[in-house]
Amino acid sequence: MPVITVRVDEELKRAMDRVRDVNWSEAIRERIRDLLEEDRRENRVQALLTLERIKVKASPGHDPTSTIRYWREHRSGRRGR
Repeated sequence: MPVITVRVDEELKRAMDRVRDVNWSEAIRERIRDLLEEDRRENRVQALLTLERIKVKASPGHDPTSTIRYWREHRSGRRGR
């Protein structure tokens, strides 16, 4: 398992030493996990908001299959086949 070093000032270290029943390494790991999960949630929300903002409704009678086929052929250079 990789190791990281965290520096704290003297006052914080003294306060931590007074609390004997806390596994500070585990407390820090849990907080890191919480922050990473919060970041993932924010990214999901941001992605959803972006999708909602750029979403375009198709006009009535529009055939999405023909649009997909057009762009696949256009992208691959197989137009007119």
